[in-house]
Amino acid sequence: MAKISSKPIIIPAGVSAVVENGQVSVKGPKGQLTVDLLPKISLDLKDNQLVVKRADDSSQAKAFMGLIKALLRNAFIGVSEGYSKTLKLVGTGYRVAAMGKGISLSVGFSHPVEVSPPENITLAVVGQDTIKISGFDKQAVGQVAANIRKIRPPEPYKGKGIRYEDEIVRRKQGKTAAK
Repeated sequence: MAKISSKPIIIPAGVSAVVENGQVSVKGPKGQLTVDLLPKISLDLKDNQLVVKRADDSSQAKAFMGLIKALLRNAFIGVSEGYSKTLKLVGTGYRVAAMGKGISLSVGFSHPVEVSPPENITLAVVGQDTIKISGFDKQAVGQVAANIRKIRPPEPYKGKGIRYEDEIVRRKQGKTAAK
């Protein structure tokens, strides 16, 4: 067994975990998440630590063990600290405005695109060209960010579009540079 597999997951202060009926319920100051257990995986809750065990040494059981450990770590971080992603709008006339709980995007279409967040996700507008997406579920935050980015992904010739804050867009030369 790998060294990292044998180490227990330490439950942060202010967070509680309950294991029952093949699910782990994690509750903290930001919210509550549940993680479904996979076959061949079992959990032991001891002294504010979760020990993940597998039934055998098959490759599927090893993969499931790593997956469950990652999902549990993400859940503990999410309910205690939370997750956030930042999107930037790059382009002339591209801007965002707050509209109740949602946002309104002006990104080169003939009409503004309105986006409303799902439950437990917060959309905040910073300036006219930055969107901050935050919540306690890592998967939901990433999915909302991907859905907003999909409205106008960055194009390779001028670099215009909606991109992640740390994303690097590879630029192409275009036809006039090839002559």
